[in-house]
Amino acid sequence: MRSVKVFIAMSLDNFIATENEQMEWLEAVEGQGDNGYTRFYDTIDTIIVGRHTIEWLKKVPNLPFPYHDKTCYAISTTPQPHDPHFSWINNDFDTFLHDLKYRQGGDIWLVGGGQLIRSALNAQLVDEVILTIAPVLLGKGVPLFTGVLNMQHLRLRASETFGQFVELRYEVIHPAPPPLEKGLFEV
Repeated sequence: MRSVKVFIAMSLDNFIATENEQMEWLEAVEGQGDNGYTRFYDTIDTIIVGRHTIEWLKKVPNLPFPYHDKTCYAISTTPQPHDPHFSWINNDFDTFLHDLKYRQGGDIWLVGGGQLIRSALNAQLVDEVILTIAPVLLGKGVPLFTGVLNMQHLRLRASETFGQFVELRYEVIHPAPPPLEKGLFEV
């Protein structure tokens, strides 16, 4: 089975962007190299992006599509025009992601945004959360974890610093399935 991973930067107070969806505050933080991005990117072969993230990427001047060498899906609840860089998925996201996990292939990266990640967490389909924390308090903005419906336990697997950034790698602990009732399948 493939692993579904969240790899995202956030402010210390749980925001992934400002209220107007800007991320310049990340560039103001002293990092190191590419802050672990290439190392992570080389471990995945499939990317799932939310519609809002696609719209944000298209607004960045002179930015070529950054995931051209991976299989890429974009999620939207409404039909969207064809795009050569990715396939639009308009059906039930949780079912799509569940089925994708059991197909042949490498790991899957949920690029974002917050709504897409929360949906996958609520469906208990995320296997690893890799957070890069920036030493910035935004006060308000686009939250990452607001709206997670059920408690989820994580196990810290590693931490690393990249200049002023701190990367935390967590394994999501999935609950064990309930035991079968005794005698339910007796022959």
